[in-house]
Amino acid sequence: QVQLAESGGGLVEAGDSLRLSCAASGRTSRLTGMGWFRQAPGREREFVGGGPWSSGVLVYADSVKDRFTISRDNAKNTVSLQMNMLKPEDTAVYYCASSTRPVRWDGLRTSGYYDYWGQGTRVTISS
Repeated sequence: QVQLAESGGGLVEAGDSLRLSCAASGRTSRLTGMGWFRQAPGREREFVGGGPWSSGVLVYADSVKDRFTISRDNAKNTVSLQMNMLKPEDTAVYYCASSTRPVRWDGLRTSGYYDYWGQGTRVTISS
């Protein structure tokens, strides 16, 4: 089993930055892929970005490309989501997720690809 714990959410103003972290514990050696998702009130959960767990190319949703950046700290089993130039429409609960399945570039954009989820951290952007 793997446990994921997000941190770093909060309330900021439009244009500000936030950094979310996701710490993995347990059998992390099995992990192959990771992703960040978000869910706004009344909306479906949507893919933000993701890629292989330890290294390699990362992909992002068009809505966050050039503003959000994922980074990894393999020694700490942590992945982070740096969010810059935040907009009110970025308001959501943000989740990190990890997978033990072979990396598939189409699959990692979908919730079903992931085996483990964090509890989520709330991000609110005021205008």
